[in-house]
Amino acid sequence: LGILLSLLVPAHTTRSPDCGGILTPSGLRYLAEVSKPHAESVLRKDLLAPPAPDPSPTSPSSRNQITSVKVDKFSLTLIPDTGMRLSIEVDLGITSAPSSTKEMRLSILADLHVEMNPEGNLELVTSDCKPTLEEVQSTEEADSKSSGSDVDKQINIEKICLEVSKLLLFPNEQLMSLAAPFPITPSCQVQYLPLAAPMYSEQGIIISLQTTFQVAGTVIPLPVSPVPFSMPGSARSSPSHLILAFSEHFYTSLFSALEESGALNVSLLSSLTTATLAERITQQMGSLFQEDLPVVLQAVTRSSPHVVLEEDKAIVKLFLTAQIGAGSSLFQSFLSVNVDVTARLHLSVVDTRMIISVAAIEDIELSLATSDVGPILAALLEELFLPTIREEVPAQINAVLRQGVFLPHIASFTYTDVNITIHKDYVLIPCNLQLEARTG
Repeated sequence: LGILLSLLVPAHTTRSPDCGGILTPSGLRYLAEVSKPHAESVLRKDLLAPPAPDPSPTSPSSRNQITSVKVDKFSLTLIPDTGMRLSIEVDLGITSAPSSTKEMRLSILADLHVEMNPEGNLELVTSDCKPTLEEVQSTEEADSKSSGSDVDKQINIEKICLEVSKLLLFPNEQLMSLAAPFPITPSCQVQYLPLAAPMYSEQGIIISLQTTFQVAGTVIPLPVSPVPFSMPGSARSSPSHLILAFSEHFYTSLFSALEESGALNVSLLSSLTTATLAERITQQMGSLFQEDLPVVLQAVTRSSPHVVLEEDKAIVKLFLTAQIGAGSSLFQSFLSVNVDVTARLHLSVVDTRMIISVAAIEDIELSLATSDVGPILAALLEELFLPTIREEVPAQINAVLRQGVFLPHIASFTYTDVNITIHKDYVLIPCNLQLEARTG
């Protein structure tokens, strides 16, 4: 994984990767395995189609018919610094007369790589394709050479090579799905944009991504990560299909986007009432409120949240200002309190979404900002309002985040066998790919 250290360095100040992934050799093998039935289906459709009528009815080619197509071998291997090699072996059953059949083998060797097109989308490109057709066995040895060339005419090898990438299950439409915008909340979206074409190393296919967040359809400016996203060189190769990595900057940007969208502004109902507060704070409360009303805390962010990643630990720091007041139709504030919350984050993955939740509050600091009811001691502030804040702030933020944040992924695949490890400055998510069963 150490190669990400050199790859994930900002090319420009405004285009800095904050996450990335490595598709490992075992991930490539899995993609080949699930592509094999698809490839057989595509080749059957192409090769078993009736040949175009021949103008010469006596032409020998009209006697040959492909009657069976079976993909015997389908593999994808990594070529470091270059791309991937696709190797396919297809067994063909040929009938040229009621009593004569033969078996032929179509072998295809194709070199593939992924490029970035002018629109910024990734595209699978074939750089080289070598097909060969040879006879395996025949019931009419004498005629084998002539009928072999007849089969050559019938199989449009050029067409197969032109469309060889379609034999894989992740053609360009699915590569484009990698950069689709995904919802986080009704007004907030996340999008992962490839910064360049992938790199190829012995460890796998490496892609670096930059995350953008949209609020109400507008991309919001986020601080560029001051430290280029890097990975440790000592990490050993993983047996997982895919290794995703997210920087500390990614998580801070996510919470900043939620803050910008107003999703972190919360209204907390206290168990206190204006009458009970009048007994504890001051008699001025009685003149402010003629009737006994429930006390409400309306908390808004006063500066951007910050996420800190340490070994086995993720922490979010929230900076809120809570207006404390009462009144259902017309809210009347009588206190303003600065609330600084340091909370532990819990990370998990479901399907292709990362579920982030506030697991436990580690520290809360309250300080009086303004008061319409005279001075209040810090200890009394904490006694009155800390229980509500400690219980309600995590619950309401978790309600906002409960749908999770979509991870970078391509259509039709989901993630299994996920193992999340939190390190200083980054989170590593090794996982396996699983092709979703098609419905309908």
